[in-house]
Amino acid sequence: MANSTLGLETQLYDYLLSISLREPDILAALREETAKQPMAAMQIAPEQGQFMEMLVQLMGATKTLEIGVFTGYSSLCVALALPSNGHIVACDVSEEYTAIARRYWELAGVAHKISLQLGPAINTLDKLIAEGQAGTFDFVFIDADKENYEAYFERSLQLVRNGGLIVIDNVLWSGRVADPKVQDESTLAIRNFNDKLRNDPRITLSVVPIGDGLTLALKRRWATLMQPDEQN
Repeated sequence: MANSTLGLETQLYDYLLSISLREPDILAALREETAKQPMAAMQIAPEQGQFMEMLVQLMGATKTLEIGVFTGYSSLCVALALPSNGHIVACDVSEEYTAIARRYWELAGVAHKISLQLGPAINTLDKLIAEGQAGTFDFVFIDADKENYEAYFERSLQLVRNGGLIVIDNVLWSGRVADPKVQDESTLAIRNFNDKLRNDPRITLSVVPIGDGLTLALKRRWATLMQPDEQN
């Protein structure tokens, strides 16, 4: 987990923010409040939030999905970037942290764009699929428990439209994925997930070293929901 971009020494990182970050006051206030929380390191970096805003705007996205809300910084970034008819389905299990998110969504005037689903995200995703919403989402952000990344990704790939984008956080995991001596469950899950996506023919892939590592998986327009080891 990292709330700033990995690998940059402080002076250079501060310079990067000074020449690029355009963070509204409401986002800065949320980030400041989140920094006081015990799990503050779960907060995404502000430059990552701004990057996600640009992705959403470039795509012309109107319907998005977020798996893992925490205190709502990423969802607020996306909501501010969405047009007036935009909508986010936001999944989380914590009433405590999402209460902070709800407060800032209201303060920012975007609460009407966000549907918070409290409960296991797998259940929410399966319900969306059962309701016939497969292929209707433009953009998905995954930032939740690492052991379920593969399950979240497979369901997201069903829910996102052809040409839609799935963005996955923490894929560099503070460098632990590159250290073979690290064998804890979360690290192994991310390492295996990264290996899986490397050879998945259903997506166009790029890993961006922003924040704690961000994977961009673009669902190919001709993609079918074949298993990733199947050949065309």
